[in-house]
Amino acid sequence: MSLAQQEPAGINPRNPHGLGDPNDTTLRKVEIEVLIPKIMRDRARSELCPKEVADFEECCKASSIFMVATCRKQNSALMDCLSHWYKNEAFKEECKAIYLKERAEYRSTGIPKKHRVEKI
Repeated sequence: MSLAQQEPAGINPRNPHGLGDPNDTTLRKVEIEVLIPKIMRDRARSELCPKEVADFEECCKASSIFMVATCRKQNSALMDCLSHWYKNEAFKEECKAIYLKERAEYRSTGIPKKHRVEKI
């Protein structure tokens, strides 16, 4: 057998960069309890509840130190909107799919998301 036909020692085609199998869809506890909820929170604030976030921010800027007492209405509206999306199972599954796609891309390329975005 020639050297060209041999695979390099230690290279696993299912784990090209030593970061795990890109096609693996099992989730660790930290991914379920921390990373996926972070994606849910970020998406809910930026895409699904932007009006409530803007109203609450505006109230806080205007009220400064008294915001705890004066912005209760805006805070409860924001919390209602966010909790509605946190309890939505379809939204949770969508965020889980986004996370798994990002993780698979990282595992197959070895390049973190922030560095992939910078190079484009």
